[in-house]
Amino acid sequence: MREDLRVVVERDPSVRGRLEAALHPALTALWTHRIAHRLHTGGHRMTARLLARWARRLTAVEIHPGAVLGRRVFIDHGAAVVIGETCTVGDDVTIYHQVTLGAVGWWSDNNRPQGDRRHPVVGRNVILGTNATVLGPVTVGDDAIIGAQALVNKDVPEGARMLAATASGRRPGRPSEDTIASIASAGSW
Repeated sequence: MREDLRVVVERDPSVRGRLEAALHPALTALWTHRIAHRLHTGGHRMTARLLARWARRLTAVEIHPGAVLGRRVFIDHGAAVVIGETCTVGDDVTIYHQVTLGAVGWWSDNNRPQGDRRHPVVGRNVILGTNATVLGPVTVGDDAIIGAQALVNKDVPEGARMLAATASGRRPGRPSEDTIASIASAGSW
């Protein structure tokens, strides 16, 4: 628990000390997950699921009790983070808000043999940017960075940078016909 508090103080510049870190919503989610995971692996699946559901309602972080989380995992803000059942997250991983570590979908996963991995394996020292989505039984190598808004559905090599397209803009003024055509949908006419 001391290690978790230290990580929050080190990685969240808005937190000034351990007492303030204890109020960080991600800690509630992580600490509850550790208890739920032990219950889940010990065969108390329903109790584990109830505990995970309680933590989700309290923190807006959904971690399936079957997921395996390493040491010093830091979930910044926490809102809308989803970590699936067969997911493994390595040590020293930073996860920003709205990250999904999920499965592809029932249409694919129901065809997998029982016990097959459906969710990502995230290596050590990985950073998962805001609203990053990693889907399926992919592996994200150590020291990789998955940028904000990135969608990953293939393996990511160690140290790689997976970045989504960056918005571009124009100077203010009257929009050109091309601009209007590019942003309009069929339903807007």
